[in-house]
Formats: sequence, C-alpha cells, structure tokens
Amino acid sequence: MADLQGAPIVTLDVPVVGGSSVRATSGTAGLASAELDRSERFAQMRAGELGSVHSWELVTAVDGPGTRLTAFLSGCPLRCLYCHNPDTMEMRRGEPVTATEVLARLKRYAGVLRATKGGLTVSGGEPLMQPAFTARLLRGAKELGLHTAVDTSGFLGAHVSDEMLADIDLVLLDVKSGIPETYRRVTGRELAPTLEFGRRLAESGTEIWIRFVLVPGLTDDEANVEAVAEYAASLSSVTRVEVLPFHQMGRDKWASLGLTYELEGVQPPTPELVERVRAQFRCHALQVY
Repeated sequence: MADLQGAPIVTLDVPVVGGSSVRATSGTAGLASAELDRSERFAQMRAGELGSVHSWELVTAVDGPGTRLTAFLSGCPLRCLYCHNPDTMEMRRGEPVTATEVLARLKRYAGVLRATKGGLTVSGGEPLMQPAFTARLLRGAKELGLHTAVDTSGFLGAHVSDEMLADIDLVLLDVKSGIPETYRRVTGRELAPTLEFGRRLAESGTEIWIRFVLVPGLTDDEANVEAVAEYAASLSSVTRVEVLPFHQMGRDKWASLGLTYELEGVQPPTPELVERVRAQFRCHALQVY
C-alpha cells in the first residue's frame, strides 16, 4: 500500500439529490466546521460531541429503508482493494463537525424521513472508528423518533457498547469475504472480528442486511461465496443480502490521492456471474437483492 502521508485531499462538489437512488453527496456543504484548538478538539471527540465528517447525503432505498440522511465519517482501519471512497480512509481528511450541527440538519428533514419510514444512517469510512460520535448521532436520531442504521465492516464491533446497540435498528454489515485468507487479501485485516460482531447482533435481535461486493478474480470463488452465504444464513436476524457488483467508479480517486490501485484491469462482473452468486445465497433461503 502506498504511503498516504501528504496526499492531496479530494474535494467533492456534487450537489445533494434528495429522493434519488443514485449517490450524490454534498461534501460537508451546509454543515459548519468547528474551529477549536488541538486539546479542545480531542476532548470533544472523546466526549462524542465532535467528529471528523467526510460528507452527507439524502438518498432513497440505498442505505436502509425509506429516505435517509446518511452521514459519512472519515477514518477506516481496512484498506479494501476495491474501495470507491479512498478519501475516507484517513480521519484527517474529514471536516471537524459537531454532533449538534449534524443533528440540526437531521431535524430539518425529520418530517420527510418519518413519512417515508426512513431515518439516519451513519456510514464511512468506518463509523466505529469514531464510536462516541456515532453513538451521539444515533441517540439524537432516536430522540427525534427516527429509524437508525449503521453501515460497518464489523471489524471494530467491539467498540459498540450495549447502550449504543440499543439505539441501532439496523446494521448494514459488509462481509467482504467468507474465507479468512481472501478477506486478508481484500482488506489487509482479519475476518474473525466481523463474524463475531454479526453473531452478537443476531443474539441481540438487531436487524442485519449483509452486503457483499462481488469482484471477479478476487471474491467470486464459489467456496468464498458459499462461506459468506452459510454465515449469513446462520444469523437469525438477517433479513436481506445485497450482492453489489464491482465497478471502477473510484479509480480516479486513487490516482488523485497518489495511491496504487491494484484492480486497474478488473472488469465488472457479467450478469451471468452476478446471477450465479445471487443463486448461491438464495439456496440458503436468504432474500437477495
């Protein structure tokens, strides 16, 4: 992996498109950055009152049910080869934004979110890199009577307290691979923490949507897919599996950051491959999308 130090920050200038099923983020437009000295910033981050925010968006039927405000936090412990937002990997690339500021934005849209049975999704990067801030956002959303979701790899699931878990209605659990060696190749990390977190979610009755990115030549091996499918089927609270075909939309960001992109020549999966993989999940009586 190339050294991330000193790489330029990627600016996202795309406007928010409310009600769209296609992602369009506003960066942090509309959210005021907090101007604090270093010690004050760290104190507020520890307390969960300040976070490093990459962007936010309003979107329908992508990050959970209904129309949702999705807050993307900066920082991630994984280095997924196919990451389409490598600019979220480092926390330093985000903007310092208070929880109060994000929740004020959420309150502005609360009526629409409730009407569509939507709510708040906290995503990343990896939101559990900032557990106190994530917990504060979730608590604020529940106080507004909104559905809550967290989009996570589960690698840092140990950071989720029982109190935080009680404020989560849905976890979008990104299971990158089912075989430990493949998972390590894809992410640079170990698979076991994700599996353990999923089991904890099922034991608590928290709804889970499994997400699996299908990359030809990397995650598409039948044994690897079968391992993910067997794991998903073993979790009693899994209600949905999303097979996400690999795409090259993030390739230019890797170049902009001066990072080596290892999947340059990889093509998106064919419709036949996507159907084969979805069929593997369906064989385990899972609802597949």
